[in-house]
Amino acid sequence: MAEYAIRSSKAAETLACHKDLRWGGHPDETLDFFPVPSKNSPLLVFLHGGYWQELSKNESLFLAPDCVANGIAFASINYTLAPRAGVEKIVDQCRRAVAWLHRQADALGFDRNRIFISGSSAGAHLAAMMLLKGWQTTVGLSDHAVAGAILLSGIYDLEPLVGTYISKPLNLTAADAHGLSPMNLALGRPVPGIVAWGENETSESKRQSKGYASRLHDADFPVSAFEVAGANHFDIVLGMADPQTPLGRATLELIAGKALA
Repeated sequence: MAEYAIRSSKAAETLACHKDLRWGGHPDETLDFFPVPSKNSPLLVFLHGGYWQELSKNESLFLAPDCVANGIAFASINYTLAPRAGVEKIVDQCRRAVAWLHRQADALGFDRNRIFISGSSAGAHLAAMMLLKGWQTTVGLSDHAVAGAILLSGIYDLEPLVGTYISKPLNLTAADAHGLSPMNLALGRPVPGIVAWGENETSESKRQSKGYASRLHDADFPVSAFEVAGANHFDIVLGMADPQTPLGRATLELIAGKALA
């Protein structure tokens, strides 16, 4: 997490960045946006992890340099942390943030038809909740609002968390967990995706990633699922858009819609 903060601070200092853009009325409902020169660029939206209880957009800017260097605009979303918000509210916030970005595409200078959602750990859960059926209409979007997703070391089944120390600040009941688990919910229109996990992760994390990737595949999502050698639950995200890593190359190829030269 210290590395997240160091790299994020450097990104904010060295790159053009629109800080603290308000996408909602609550003080927590802000984002940081890094533009690129092309008005037709894709946008990578990042949703941070921390079990819905830690971190913020400010420590989650470390992907911006690799994105901008490869012609991809970047946005890091802030949301209210537990216990001040439960998972259901956080999911709603992230969806509304994406809807705001969609509406602001012309003003910010990116292609609203090429919005890619990404996240790590709890952030991957939040991103996966945008692959579901029907949520788009609640925020005024079409079902084409998301062009693809990069999901790293995600939590796709919340039920094993119930009764643990993690669930206490979330006030998470068994019923809540079932209804907020992407593994259980109807998927929407298939879009390209990556589901990846680190070699040095728990068996449960690997099980959930493999299970969710299989579910996406069964629903005709063009999904690439793989283990990242040498990575763990926390450092896997640092290479998401780095073309020198297999994960970064896969991410950039997914966003570009073609193999890199």
